[in-house]
Amino acid sequence: MDWLPGAASSYAADLDRIFYVILAITGLIFVGVQVALVYFIIKYRGRKGRQASYVEGSTKAEVIWTVIPAVIIVGIAVASQTVWSEIKDPNHFPTDALEVNVEARQFAWAFTYPGADGELGTDDDYIRYNQMHVPVNRPVVFNLTSVDVVHSFFVPAFRIKQDAVPGMNLRAWFEATEVGEYELACAELCGVAHGLMKGKIIVLSEDEFQSWAAEQS
Repeated sequence: MDWLPGAASSYAADLDRIFYVILAITGLIFVGVQVALVYFIIKYRGRKGRQASYVEGSTKAEVIWTVIPAVIIVGIAVASQTVWSEIKDPNHFPTDALEVNVEARQFAWAFTYPGADGELGTDDDYIRYNQMHVPVNRPVVFNLTSVDVVHSFFVPAFRIKQDAVPGMNLRAWFEATEVGEYELACAELCGVAHGLMKGKIIVLSEDEFQSWAAEQS
């Protein structure tokens, strides 16, 4: 049984490992709590001649159930900090990446690519809608904006989810590792046609991408 979609980006495996560690920890806690619940239900069930008694709180117990979760949470945060910084910290973004502008609106995606000069914001830029073409095994940094409401750029196979907020330019990146087509969805409720705001990430070989880009220019 696959818990997650097939991983197709450079950092997807690292995120999956963090997910499974958290799942294991929370799963063990859940099972332990349920076992304790059943035990106490049976042990302290109503019986003939038994009277209820008042039990004062336990400072020791309160310290234990406060400290242990705190240690677990801090431990997870520390263990995942390297991966989080690699993915979210702009100072760690790849420097040799393809840069694309992504504009979200009700209910479509617009992708602006640099033209022959390789720079965004010039006259030879070109825009494509609802299909983002990228080369395989090459980082892609995108500048994400919204023109109306909050949207969210979500590609399950890449393990990337970045909100698009009106008035803000948010940067994110990914590096696809498998050629193919991948679902792009808006993961933030954005209006009556939210469910129709779909796109595709089309991952091509480097040669195919260069041919495609030349045709667009």
